[in-house]
Amino acid sequence: MIRLDPIRRRLLLSVAAATLLPLAWPAMADDPVRGGVLRYSTTGLDTADAHRHTGSIGVVQAYAEALTSIAPDGSVEPFLAQSIDVSDDGLEYTFILRDGVRFHNGDLLTAEDVVANFARVRDNVSRGWLSGAMQLVEEFEAVDQRTFRLVMTEPYAPLLNLLSELWILSPQSEGWDGQLVTPIGTGPFVFDEWLPGVRLHAPRFDQYWKAGLPYLDAVEFNLREDIDKALALRAGDLHIASVTRDTLPELRADPNIDIRFMKDTSWNFVSFNNRSPRPPFDNVRVREAVAYALDRPGFMNFVAGDDGVVTNQMVPPGNFYFDQAMHDADRHHTRDLDRAREILAEEGVNPADFKLRAVSWQNPYTQVAVQMVRELGFEIEHLALDDLGAMQRLGEYDWDIAPFGSGPRADIFMRFIRMMSDGPNPGLWGGVQDAEFDSMVTAAVREADPDRRRQHYLDAWQHALDNYYTVVMGHSQGAIVNRTEVRDWDPGFTYAPNWASGGIAHVWLGES
Repeated sequence: MIRLDPIRRRLLLSVAAATLLPLAWPAMADDPVRGGVLRYSTTGLDTADAHRHTGSIGVVQAYAEALTSIAPDGSVEPFLAQSIDVSDDGLEYTFILRDGVRFHNGDLLTAEDVVANFARVRDNVSRGWLSGAMQLVEEFEAVDQRTFRLVMTEPYAPLLNLLSELWILSPQSEGWDGQLVTPIGTGPFVFDEWLPGVRLHAPRFDQYWKAGLPYLDAVEFNLREDIDKALALRAGDLHIASVTRDTLPELRADPNIDIRFMKDTSWNFVSFNNRSPRPPFDNVRVREAVAYALDRPGFMNFVAGDDGVVTNQMVPPGNFYFDQAMHDADRHHTRDLDRAREILAEEGVNPADFKLRAVSWQNPYTQVAVQMVRELGFEIEHLALDDLGAMQRLGEYDWDIAPFGSGPRADIFMRFIRMMSDGPNPGLWGGVQDAEFDSMVTAAVREADPDRRRQHYLDAWQHALDNYYTVVMGHSQGAIVNRTEVRDWDPGFTYAPNWASGGIAHVWLGES
């Protein structure tokens, strides 16, 4: 069986450990009430093809499930798999599927369906979360109706975590041989009416494999980016929503609102165009000067108040991959405009001679970061765009700096992979193309020993810091707020709305 890892990646291997009947959270005095429509708004849905997503995972788990999921403490738990056995050498994985799981079209889930999903991801999806893992797959097969076996050519440490986002869909889903249009999953709710960027209506699945669940009649996902979520929560137009920290004081004053936080952190950063850098940012010392000019404590205070954590790393203190010595050696923890100007002068750079282009989302914190760089004397054209527009513009690499944020992920590899040369959606980090960085990350994921794996990751991150590919501003926990009539709900480790031991399958609506 798989060995325990210091990162708390424990595996719950028995049916008893993951029977997953209600309740996942402490029982309340009231009995669950059936019915009602939950109105939910966190992150969007960037594609109907869950195998091709670029990071939006705030909706998919409502209608699609995977062999594994991530528990609120960050550990791996079986989901569609009833049990998981990993050989001592880390090469062979055997998954026993739960009995009686049905797709939304009524078909029973079989190991052959799992094979079809793995083959689709391996053969048709490039530059995704699992592209590196799939290159190391030697074979996979359906041993029998409920047994799926996977063999790797070498160990791949984050595999079980990453499989939490390889959603198992019916091969009968419309568009299976190309781009999925209507995914047929096994989740508690059904992919029904989808208006991209507006809403997804997901009615309950009456044949869901968790006995008695879900309680709700449907979930209405609000996918709009232009709504005031705090106002909508207070008005009762939303039941659960992610909110910005600046809205928390008014929400705390409302007796009908509960403030809750995700278990993993989001991190903010300012990236440089690393794919095709334009002068003066083709000079690493100029990027260093910008790092000195950023007031990171002030920025994180704006983003998260007293809860913001300033650090130069991908993870916050307390995480297995956090390195205190690297944190303490951070030369940019405190802003030093004088030093920034000295470096520019040493490099013969007069900021007034350059007009920079910044690309970002339409978030207030991006204006703060841009203004800090502007204080060096640069003229800046700031393009603040919606999500799709920002992603498209980032991919054109016609910009210089980009202040962004990235949410919780199921494994640290899912943060590193987006800085790799063939990583998914690399624009947020300026499209890094660095074979040496790639090799360090690859060594990490192929290392079975956790301590040696940690060192490989730290070496890769130090390399990224030395080259100033991005400047980490810090970390914060995202607030996902709910109205008090929402029962048996607490945010999970990531933005996933549902997971093996909790989530919206267990939610019911009571009295405020």
